[in-house]
Amino acid sequence: MCSSYRKQNDDVCHKEREEKMKFFHVGDLHLGKQLHGYDLIKDQEHMLEELLSYIKKEQPDAVLIAGDIYDRAVPSGTAMQLLEQFFIQADELAKEQKAVEIILIAGNHDAAKRLQYGSSFMKRHHIHIAVMPPQQEDAYLEQVTLTDQEGVVHFYLLPYTKPGMIRHWAEQEELANTQDAVKFLLEREQIDWNERNVLLSHQFYLHANEDTVLCDSETPSFSVGGLDSIATTLVDKFDYIALGHIHSPQNLGDPHIRYAGTPLKYSVSEADQNKSITVVEMGKKGEISYRYLPIHPLHDVRALRGKMEELAAQCTEIPCHDYVSIVLTDEEAVQQPRDYLEKYYDHILEIQIDNTRTRQIMEEEIPALKEMSLEGAFMTFFQESTGRPMNEDEQKKFAQIIETL
Repeated sequence: MCSSYRKQNDDVCHKEREEKMKFFHVGDLHLGKQLHGYDLIKDQEHMLEELLSYIKKEQPDAVLIAGDIYDRAVPSGTAMQLLEQFFIQADELAKEQKAVEIILIAGNHDAAKRLQYGSSFMKRHHIHIAVMPPQQEDAYLEQVTLTDQEGVVHFYLLPYTKPGMIRHWAEQEELANTQDAVKFLLEREQIDWNERNVLLSHQFYLHANEDTVLCDSETPSFSVGGLDSIATTLVDKFDYIALGHIHSPQNLGDPHIRYAGTPLKYSVSEADQNKSITVVEMGKKGEISYRYLPIHPLHDVRALRGKMEELAAQCTEIPCHDYVSIVLTDEEAVQQPRDYLEKYYDHILEIQIDNTRTRQIMEEEIPALKEMSLEGAFMTFFQESTGRPMNEDEQKKFAQIIETL
């Protein structure tokens, strides 16, 4: 169990073990997310089951989850039940083997009060949740401290932070941007840099002049080089920085500053990525190693391109249950391609057409389309894509859809 240590919002856990300190770093879960209208709850349940199996096999000291636990500020009941079930199953493992500390922070998608509900009780079951930066002058970052034969490892929890979240008690500080706010909070901490320190943070970090790899599932858009970005030089003294917020797995300069990435592919732009759980093992100060445990999704996300008949022939398992984005390259007009292809792929995200005709449209007619009404633009698109105009019933159905938006 954890007990009070140094400050009221700190926990210390004594775990005498001969092995290196080991912890998992998991990126944004986004429980309750949908992908092009498909509910991903079963996919997320499968992913959490694999995470639990890795916990049972690897027996880490802690699992760090770097924010955006839910996809929405008001999560669905199903998403909340899924998180609860994960907590219960992780707690059940403690009865069979050593307890693992589940350490998570809130991201920009999370509602602090909802995520915080029950956190005091859950702390008794090795679940630590930090949802806001300090909300008064005498408060500090929440901290969890674990011990092994080499000494202590301090885990500092920095939830998603904006300057406006702390200005009510830090009025004397000039907090012009997010970096100012994070710098101010970290400088208040009495960090012993001779000990091993880990930061768990959900922000947009930039390393030197390198580009951070972004993808389509990240919203809202980030202010690159602007008010939201933070230089990695601000945090690079930590032995490991476990980051969330960016969905593509990547190191920022050095492997000790890492975005684990989302455990599932949440957009077509992530189709070629390999999702994983980052395993960090620490020995003495300065001794650290990394491994990556692959995540095997219930359904993969794939991007397919080719002629309609070719894509049908490529399907080795009928129907294929992966989520697929399709680009058709047939030069001749294809009639109702979704109806045909759904016999082979039953989770079609989108179908686009890329051929000589559509490229010509893009080059010549896009300026004219900008001047059209929504109805006129769609009718033009429909005719160019199918080779025929919309009939009266289709026009009525389209008008009904527009009315619901």
